[in-house]
Amino acid sequence: MGSLLEPGMLVRHPQRPEWGIGQVQSNVGGRVTVNFPDAGKVVIDGAKVDLLPVWDVPS
Repeated sequence: MGSLLEPGMLVRHPQRPEWGIGQVQSNVGGRVTVNFPDAGKVVIDGAKVDLLPVWDVPS
């Protein structure tokens, strides 16, 4: 899944739901930078963590 993530997409971290819904900032060489509202900017190794895309954002 990591290779399909593009800047602007919304995701959740499967092991850190308390971080909330994050927005992908970049995806370079499988290293995905995501800005989470409750954790800040985090760089994630896409080979180790399958981020979950969020299609429907609750209003």
